[in-house]
Amino acid sequence: MAMMPKRVKYRKSQRGRIKGRAARTNYVAFGEYGLQALQSDWITAKHIEAGRVAATHFLHREGKVYLRLFPHKPVTAKPLETRMGKGKGEPEFWVARVRPGMVMFEIGGVSEDVAKQALVRVAHKMPVRCRFVKRRHLL
Repeated sequence: MAMMPKRVKYRKSQRGRIKGRAARTNYVAFGEYGLQALQSDWITAKHIEAGRVAATHFLHREGKVYLRLFPHKPVTAKPLETRMGKGKGEPEFWVARVRPGMVMFEIGGVSEDVAKQALVRVAHKMPVRCRFVKRRHLL
């Protein structure tokens, strides 16, 4: 089952637009290595689940995979061959808004080369360009 919120205040939302760079989730917080987005886009719940499955399958139950994004935004669509008008369509799927600099996935408890291979597999599932980043340790 794809990820979606348990309940929302409003069933339908406007499209909006993604401006600027990530201000909050722009560093590795939980694991040792992360996958950082270099473009802005909507990441669907199916993309997130595909990335999670690819990472956990590659790691063979070693280490831990952290998801730093959640699909909060509903995307609506009208049925095919429907005439114009008659209101907004029903929610079809859920997306997470991703801005450049956002760390989407993190991995901890494995060596750097294993984490890099796992995150490269995750990056292939994402609709945005990504890069591998490490945690910055403060002295």
